[in-house]
Amino acid sequence: MTTHEVDVVVLGLGPGGEHAAIKLGRAGLDVVAVDERLVGGECPYFGCVPSKMMIAAARELDAARRVPEFGGTAEVHPDWGPVAARIRDEATDDWDDTAAVKRLEDAGATFVRGHGVLTGPGRVEVDGTTYAARRGVVLNTGTSPAVPPVDGLADTPYWTNRDAVRLTELPASLAVLGGGPIGAELAQVFSRFGVRVTVVEAADRLLPNDEPEAGEKLEAAFAAEGIQVLTGAAVSQVAYADGAFTLAVGDGEVTADKLLVATGRRTHVEGIGLGVVGATVERGVVATDERMRAGERLWAVGDITGKGAFTHVSMYQAAVAVRDVLGQDGPWADYRSVSRVTFTEPEVASAGMSEARAHDELPNVAVATGDLGSRGWIAKADGLVKVVADADRKILVGATVVGPTGGEVIGLLGLAIKQEVPVTELLELHYAYPTYYRAVEAALKGLLDDLGA
Repeated sequence: MTTHEVDVVVLGLGPGGEHAAIKLGRAGLDVVAVDERLVGGECPYFGCVPSKMMIAAARELDAARRVPEFGGTAEVHPDWGPVAARIRDEATDDWDDTAAVKRLEDAGATFVRGHGVLTGPGRVEVDGTTYAARRGVVLNTGTSPAVPPVDGLADTPYWTNRDAVRLTELPASLAVLGGGPIGAELAQVFSRFGVRVTVVEAADRLLPNDEPEAGEKLEAAFAAEGIQVLTGAAVSQVAYADGAFTLAVGDGEVTADKLLVATGRRTHVEGIGLGVVGATVERGVVATDERMRAGERLWAVGDITGKGAFTHVSMYQAAVAVRDVLGQDGPWADYRSVSRVTFTEPEVASAGMSEARAHDELPNVAVATGDLGSRGWIAKADGLVKVVADADRKILVGATVVGPTGGEVIGLLGLAIKQEVPVTELLELHYAYPTYYRAVEAALKGLLDDLGA
């Protein structure tokens, strides 16, 4: 057994781990960065980046199809080839992390490819070599696709998002198991490229972790585009024969050439030695404090902390952990206004509390919605803004935007939640006409009576 003394070990190199390793290396620390998978994690190779390339292409197709509605003629002939080429060449370097490894090394970190296991406070073993970290370990082991225990599913050649982004040819039909953000985004992409798509969701609506109004708007949009949506639908069995899938759904069946499983993620917290360092793990989530500390000389960031499986949250947490490792002052972690976006059309964006959570945690809650108003009418876009307020303090605690540029509009509301700006002050802003974000003003006005403002 060989032991090397270093300052910090970063175990897991998703966006947060990679960011921490680079920042700590540039700060002059002796950093060892460990991962058995691709440096950069899910986002650049199988998640955010390639999927958004797919979404961008699908949106252009949809826009071209709507040319006759607004002025002109157009013929649209979908071609997946350019999309596959962009993902391979521009996004993933053909799923090669050489450039990412070089970024680490250029920052002064040492990269070790392998499976790391915590063997004690500040100690990580990788394939027979132990790295003893004077300051400690930053953990960012991430997630992988979760596959439900449906009878027969494991014996079939189903896809996950990792397969979907590697496609070079599209099937004629596709069943999507799961109507959350990943399933919804990919379902719409493939439908717009001419694939016959059926989405099967066990909950009573699409995007079950978002506001009910958001799921309703998205389901209406999917129906208009010809995407079949089955909600409240439990799949009891999956079979594959003669090149086709059959899903037993309630009393009926769904058949398709291919099956995409998009039923969430599972955290990588098993088999890495968390028990020997005193970390608290419940339901796959590592408990952390405001400094991202998870145990003795241990910090955890990213999906495994349960604060949101988003690249921007992982990067944010990494910055917090880096400050603590370096002995700097805060600010420390604050999750009151975490923003999140599902990049369907319409986009679904939210920040802060949902209405249901607000009612659970606050004594008095006010809620209002506003539609997209004149801009929506001009552009023929449907959507809404929903705001949730603490009625006692007369400030926003949550918001949802459904519509074009929803992911941009949520920035205004996320800032208002974070800074606890009074609703009356938000109404003093100038809401440019005719923008989509004017719907924010309409929703805020709807709060006034309930707030007594």
